[in-house]
Amino acid sequence: MLIVMDKKATAEQIAKVVQTIEARGFTARPIPGGDRVSIGILNNEGPVDPAHFLGLAGVKEAIPVTRPYKLVSREVQPQDTVIRVGKVFIGQGHLTLMAGPCAIESEAQALTIAEKVKLAGGHIFRGGAFKPRTSPYTFQGLGLEGLKILAKVRKTYDLPVVTEVMDNETFDQVEQYADIVQIGTRNMQNFSLLKRAGQSQRPIMLKRGMAATLDEWLMAAEYIMAGGNPNVILCERGVRTFVRHSRNTLDLSVVPVVLKESHLPIIIDPSHAAGVRDQVIPLSRAAIAVGAHGLIVEVHHEPDNALSDGAQSLYPAQFARLCDYAQRVHALIREQEEEK
Repeated sequence: MLIVMDKKATAEQIAKVVQTIEARGFTARPIPGGDRVSIGILNNEGPVDPAHFLGLAGVKEAIPVTRPYKLVSREVQPQDTVIRVGKVFIGQGHLTLMAGPCAIESEAQALTIAEKVKLAGGHIFRGGAFKPRTSPYTFQGLGLEGLKILAKVRKTYDLPVVTEVMDNETFDQVEQYADIVQIGTRNMQNFSLLKRAGQSQRPIMLKRGMAATLDEWLMAAEYIMAGGNPNVILCERGVRTFVRHSRNTLDLSVVPVVLKESHLPIIIDPSHAAGVRDQVIPLSRAAIAVGAHGLIVEVHHEPDNALSDGAQSLYPAQFARLCDYAQRVHALIREQEEEK
């Protein structure tokens, strides 16, 4: 249930509603809005009687929430969430381009690619310090050394950085160095990791699982928001199907559904969906056209020598073309929306 407060509700009246909710064994989550505060009721196992709250001072209405995901839902928060990372905005009306290598291999490699990303128009630098790999014998990342290299990239090129966390044990390290903490596909339903992410002060990028339904994905985001972290970025990266012409199948149909169901921003990872470089730019154009708020793309200056995912990494010149295409498609979509 969502308790909507009157525009003129005082802090004392809001606190009284929170107290009343918690006295009944529920969790109260105040949600500041544009002109009023709403309070979400969480941890209720069944319907909540609105009569308990409608008589309280400052309460405007009580709205039942029909979705299993509450804080993530537009029923609870109709307006879009826009996440700020330094000078970069992610969400409504903004096109955010994240790019960099799959894995941080060395300082020279990271700085070389970061310079290309910055010049091409990229807003955020991506790079893995801890790498979950299918084979235990392949490159697993530089760990703490990689995080320190990411910090140097940020300082040198004024680019916020996003990198993946793999477990609770290294979360503090990643949180210290990253501007956005990524929870990868394989960890989408690692519930202890999601709960730790809910305690973080960093925005969390949550990638969709390889075979996750939309509800499962949004419920994973709910774990993070229920823990107290409202800054969640959804990332579609393709789902596992029977096709052999690409690494995964990019589910662009999920974008308009997410935009309808949730207020959270959604970005697309065409690199992991495609698995081959030639498909990345066409999928990127399509992703922006269907309404995604941004892209996270793999770029490498020497992809043939990359220690991870070289075949799907764009050359810097290709990434520059992608940025141009993406900006033009985004401008066209914005123009059409303004004409409606």
